[in-house]
Amino acid sequence: MARICQTVTAATMAELRRKRDAVRDADLVELRLDGVSDVDVAGALADRRLPVVVTCRAAWEGGRFDGAEETRLALLAQAIDLGAEFVDVEWRAERGAIGTNPRTRLILSHHVFSGCPDDLAARAQAMRGDDPAAIVKVAVTVSSLGDVMRLQRDTDVGDRLVIGMGTPGEVTRICPWLFGAEWTFAGDAAPGQIGAAVLNGQYRIRDASTSTRLYAITGAPLAHSASPAMHNAAFGALGIDAVYVPMATTDAREFLACAEALGVNGASVTAPLKTAWASCGVHLDEIARLTGAANTLSRSRDGWEATNFDLAGFLAPLAERVVTLDDANCVVLGAGGAARAAALALKSIGARVRISARRPERATPAAGPQIRPGR
Repeated sequence: MARICQTVTAATMAELRRKRDAVRDADLVELRLDGVSDVDVAGALADRRLPVVVTCRAAWEGGRFDGAEETRLALLAQAIDLGAEFVDVEWRAERGAIGTNPRTRLILSHHVFSGCPDDLAARAQAMRGDDPAAIVKVAVTVSSLGDVMRLQRDTDVGDRLVIGMGTPGEVTRICPWLFGAEWTFAGDAAPGQIGAAVLNGQYRIRDASTSTRLYAITGAPLAHSASPAMHNAAFGALGIDAVYVPMATTDAREFLACAEALGVNGASVTAPLKTAWASCGVHLDEIARLTGAANTLSRSRDGWEATNFDLAGFLAPLAERVVTLDDANCVVLGAGGAARAAALALKSIGARVRISARRPERATPAAGPQIRPGR
């Protein structure tokens, strides 16, 4: 089952302890000592309800501790001596002086904020070689689903934590099991982190496992889309063991490759990918072929199929308000995928359709075939 580690940051020890004790929707708490003005390691650990990860992130690795390195490592050594369940120390740090404790497991971490390095696999293997007993934590900035695939492939080094920072990496935070990760981090302390309430309430990841089916929405941008909230709520209400995640990209082939790697079963499609699938070898059903656009992909043993549900979605509310559009003159504004679907839907119930678009060369194809399927 997937686990959540809630990251807690604060300016004072009193605030850190208060936030630590307020955590409810998580299995572990990461106590970020960097940024705390009056650090008290014993106080941070005392009376804890949940297992903790003690972190004091150096400024040279994206943290807020900019004091002497000896002081920082001494804080981590104290946490180990006091038996914190986990202590996070950077791979590039001089770790010899922090000591060991059978009650404490080390997290060996490496953060790259400038991109996804070409030698990611070699770095992950080197980290494992440096400490065979540690949990290897790799957090890199991803700019594409291609980077997400590399992150999955190149960090397979045993017990690990895998994070893709950046919008295309959201799936790494929502579905840690797909990347072999021990848990996912929640909060707002790092780029792209998602709150524990969202991970639990919307994505229900603590109920998820390797048998959970994966669905997605693809296109870009996706931040405005209500689809993840809607579909995940439906899965929950119907008792379906599935999760629906955003997978942002403007490259249809890249999505298909990543979907294959992660095991995506189906996807909703939004701009700019609605017209992209025929050239990728995806089979278009009749409606998708006639409109030249698809908004849904489904996967079977025979491959991917694209269809378009915009026609039914467009006509349903009209049926409740309009008696008939037979022989009516209708104007569709725009010439994109949704406009093509609207034009075909109107023709299917007997309307005469004109297209109004900023670019005339797109208006004629958007008008679609001169058919009236319902007559």
